[in-house]
Amino acid sequence: MTSSSSEPAPTSSHPTNRLAGETSPYLLQHAHNPVEWYPWGPEALARAKREDKPIFLSIGYSACHWCHVMERESFEDPAIAALMNEHFVNIKVDREERPDLDQIYMAAVQAMTGHGGWPMSVFLTPDLQPFFGGTYFPPVDSRGMAGFPRVLASVHRAWEERRDEIRSAAEAMTEQLRGLGTIPKGSGALDAGLLDRAARAILRNFDPTHGGFGRAPKFPHPMDLKVLMRHQARTGDASALHAVRHTLDKMARGGIYDHLGGGFARYSTDERWLVPHFEKMLYDNALLASAYLEAYQLTRDAGFGRVARETLDYVLGRMTDPAGGFYSTEDADSEGVEGKYYVWSLAEVAGILGADRAKTFGYVYDITAQGNWEGHNILNLPKTIDQAAKLLGRDEAGLRAELDACRAELLAARDRRVPPGKDTKVLVSWNGLMIAAMADAGRILRDERYLEAAGRAAGFLLDRMRRDDGRLLHTYRDGRAHLDAYLDDYANLIDGLTRLYEATGEPRWIESALELARVLIDEFADPAHGGFFYTGHHHEALIARQKDFYDNATPSGNGMAATALVRLGALTGRDDLTGAGRSALESVQLVLEREPAAGGQSLIALDFLLGSTREFAVIAGSDTDEYRAVLEAIATPFLPHKVVAPATYDQAGILERQVPLLADRPPRDGRTTTYICEHFACREPVVGVAGVEAALGGPSTVR
Repeated sequence: MTSSSSEPAPTSSHPTNRLAGETSPYLLQHAHNPVEWYPWGPEALARAKREDKPIFLSIGYSACHWCHVMERESFEDPAIAALMNEHFVNIKVDREERPDLDQIYMAAVQAMTGHGGWPMSVFLTPDLQPFFGGTYFPPVDSRGMAGFPRVLASVHRAWEERRDEIRSAAEAMTEQLRGLGTIPKGSGALDAGLLDRAARAILRNFDPTHGGFGRAPKFPHPMDLKVLMRHQARTGDASALHAVRHTLDKMARGGIYDHLGGGFARYSTDERWLVPHFEKMLYDNALLASAYLEAYQLTRDAGFGRVARETLDYVLGRMTDPAGGFYSTEDADSEGVEGKYYVWSLAEVAGILGADRAKTFGYVYDITAQGNWEGHNILNLPKTIDQAAKLLGRDEAGLRAELDACRAELLAARDRRVPPGKDTKVLVSWNGLMIAAMADAGRILRDERYLEAAGRAAGFLLDRMRRDDGRLLHTYRDGRAHLDAYLDDYANLIDGLTRLYEATGEPRWIESALELARVLIDEFADPAHGGFFYTGHHHEALIARQKDFYDNATPSGNGMAATALVRLGALTGRDDLTGAGRSALESVQLVLEREPAAGGQSLIALDFLLGSTREFAVIAGSDTDEYRAVLEAIATPFLPHKVVAPATYDQAGILERQVPLLADRPPRDGRTTTYICEHFACREPVVGVAGVEAALGGPSTVR
């Protein structure tokens, strides 16, 4: 295991620098470095211009392992700090707070070096134009990399001796970055053929042995899994469903999944999902919970529902602020050691469970004396539990009960360890993803806890993270919300609010979704070339105004905006919203044609746009339990093209202006009544749960 630390240096040995007044846990980790760090802002930028000094810009995030390593090795070293302070204006940025800066300067580093990552280390002119960059630099020359002191000295000498040359190269790089804001128009049509070709391209990269896509390091790709589920639903392609099931099963059995506490780590360092990069991100768990929920709808495999439930319960237990927002990340490291919180020795397990149960548990979860990773054990399931039961000659139900008890005891013991550091800032974009997952789960898993959590989080964002004019703020911590929100903040929250309305019928959520959709279009739309910019018109002017076309760990801003707008447009009958969503898809058509694996969220939006939307208007009767059960019955099957407009009878009149689908829809005989419409035609309304289930083809059974 590799050591690192995410804790600030002791205040007794280092005074604070200008980061001490920030709210970001990542910036606060550096507040006691001897480096004279500035946050990004007018003070630092003015000093660089006034003194004509280059800027050293360091971008990372709190759960970034190598960020902690570079801090310990270089930024806490007084001699290295002295070099930085003498020759540069040093700015530290949390990429999760300022993804706009991260996008621009990561593109520059990738252009300069052919690769990227964090920590990102880039040198700028006083005009903020990049001229040299990289990622992690060691404190001394090693492994073919120049040591950071030598880099600092070389950049300083070049700035003093070849300044005109540097400025010319920086201007050329900046022009290249500005060109990334547009891509050429696609050549074909936005039709189902595009979806089919994209699905085939994704399947070509499928790993038939271990599941997933590509080689190590292996990332989950939840958007691609959702694309394949829609492809299967549309075409009946069995290979698409196999890829989804195999991938989700292998991930849930691998070490990337926390078998004791639930939830997924960031990615697997190997191809078989065994050894994770141990940090846990809110967005991964939101996106993966959503993928497992959809797989549960599609297959009725109870195991997928269990993984979704355990993942969301992890978020409720460890990643939820008392005020309702969801926290951002948990570190990979604890006590300065990567993965220490999560791994086990056979002796530890035997000491907790006793020899006999430890032998059984170790057989099932791959715990041995020698370990499966650096002398330690990462819990995983090489065999399914039913396979293990057969090989052990055990009754499966009895084995499962024993394993459940063992996991609970090990979790209780693990809870007594020093936990990983937690980044407790609340980001609108990531919260929007989790609100959507919780809202869907509340009905699919029939658990009101998730609806309550989604509602509290949505209320938190709307009440505490908006300006007086209705525009969103991006980040919140310690009672302070600040920084202009980005495209994905709006898009993700609109989608989450829409799904929360569909699950609850609460008017506030659909009203707020429509208000934010207006702001999104006004602030971010590009009337000249279509689609949306990543930053709004009121945002701080930077050297380039980019668009977020490509999925990364999170859905692209344009893809998510398209998804949110076409769904909201279908639900509310607003052609202007649907048209704006279509514009976003037209702006990324070339990506969908040439790089479909980078456009999964846009493909999801396109699938919805091209599909035949099924509309459910649900008017509650006097029995609230029946109303809830009807909404749960509608949520049971996998229907990716449905929209649901629920309302109590007294609220239907209030809501019909925003949701015309509810107009003139009375309940029958005081019972919950559902009106199902498709192709601009509505069927005879159905009453109660049985009526909905019959209309959907009968109740589904779980296996």
